[in-house]
Amino acid sequence: MYDMETRRSTLALLAQGRSLNSVSRQTGVSRAAIRAWQRRVEPVPRMARDCRPQGPADTAAYAYLLGLYLGDGCVSPHPHGGHYLRIACADAWPGLIHLCRTAVVAVRPGVSVAVVQKQGCVMVSSYDRHWPCLFPQHGPGRKHDRAIVLADWQREIVDAHPWELVRGLVHSDGCRTTNWTTRAVGGVTRRYEYPRYFFTNKSADILRLFTDTLDGLGVAWTRANAKNISVARRASVALMDAHIGPKH
Repeated sequence: MYDMETRRSTLALLAQGRSLNSVSRQTGVSRAAIRAWQRRVEPVPRMARDCRPQGPADTAAYAYLLGLYLGDGCVSPHPHGGHYLRIACADAWPGLIHLCRTAVVAVRPGVSVAVVQKQGCVMVSSYDRHWPCLFPQHGPGRKHDRAIVLADWQREIVDAHPWELVRGLVHSDGCRTTNWTTRAVGGVTRRYEYPRYFFTNKSADILRLFTDTLDGLGVAWTRANAKNISVARRASVALMDAHIGPKH
């Protein structure tokens, strides 16, 4: 296994504009390994490499849970082996807490799920040795500081259940709001209200996953700023309402 210094120095050569072939020849590292380091520089923990689960028992529930995880979740090791999946859910949305717990059990039937009260939120937590395999995007540090790329098998699930992924992302880091504007009609200023969806995330990769999925679903969106995506066109809001709706 290559150490972190070798991995980072190899990627630094690429950052200088060198070709993949020339860096591979100079370092002796295969092109496949270098490409893998571009996606994730940290070594995959041995448990995750050796883990061979049957896959999520319910793929639609998994697409939803993936959205929740990418927004407000983490996978962390237990000191004595195995891992915890933890997803933060605001106290204001008891329905979301229920949906999260239901999705966890649907994905891994038989696992226990605990709800731990924190300040302003609850942490939906589940212990299982296979969580690192089911969420290979896990790693040290914050998600927006590292590459977030779906594995091929995850992409197949998302392609089959795109609305479930979008629903999970919106339920974690999004909202449905009512905006208003004024317009002069016949010399009288009238107030108009209209619904709008927002999705907020600091990770460019997660934002791209969200917008790419919306594109495939025919939902029009705009970038409000560097970390906010807005859906405001009437037909697109109607689509979102049909499949997502406000949190509760």
